[in-house]
Amino acid sequence: MSTTILPTSNEAWGFWGTIGHHADQSKAWALAMTAIGTETGCAPEAVRDFLYSRHGRQFADDVANSLFAGLGLPAAIDDAVERWIGWRIGKPTEREYGIPRDLPYLTGWVMNREIEMQMSD
Repeated sequence: MSTTILPTSNEAWGFWGTIGHHADQSKAWALAMTAIGTETGCAPEAVRDFLYSRHGRQFADDVANSLFAGLGLPAAIDDAVERWIGWRIGKPTEREYGIPRDLPYLTGWVMNREIEMQMSD
């Protein structure tokens, strides 16, 4: 499956702004876009918007933790994706954001971005 890598226009915040303290931003961005897009099946625009968000910043923090633990960048991103897929959306998030409970955390937040994009069209 081919994944479209959209460029960032948000270099100060989110994933890009955070990961730049720990790794090559362009390489990390491409790897994250590919891994998240493949895992969630969401549109590239939704993945990009997820990476722009506070959740994208937190995802970058998680990647950085794996880098500090000694993993290389591709493995650190895969590790973070695996962890975020293993977590589940809970009742408070379901109630506040309408993301279905028990959905994988990563999928839920990326899908939330996709729905927000569709609603703004």
